[in-house]
Amino acid sequence: MKLTLDTPVATYVIWFYGPGQVVVDHKTYTSTLVIMPDVLITDWPPQHFEDLAAAHFEDLAQYSPDVVLLGTGGQLRFPSHDLLFPLEKRGIGVEVMNTGAACRTYNLLVAEQRQVAAILLMI
Repeated sequence: MKLTLDTPVATYVIWFYGPGQVVVDHKTYTSTLVIMPDVLITDWPPQHFEDLAAAHFEDLAQYSPDVVLLGTGGQLRFPSHDLLFPLEKRGIGVEVMNTGAACRTYNLLVAEQRQVAAILLMI
């Protein structure tokens, strides 16, 4: 049997998520974070869905991801078009899902070496 070492293609991968926490590379985070293959933003200001503003997405656009996954907590909630416009005008795709689904999808896209950013509001 031939064995090969399977190494992550990204610096940051999600190891676990659950109510009130996301574990990235063995470190637990309990507030909103933005994760990309090589960037981790742990002090992203909006802590709740209602706190999201277009300026937050404008700041995220500077990283030029191909797609942004918006994890809206335990429930699926859709933001207004105005909030997402800073990403859409740059041709950056946006997928809205609950945070658990965003964590799973992020890891899959990273494994495919995609330029993805996930905004993870806590469950």
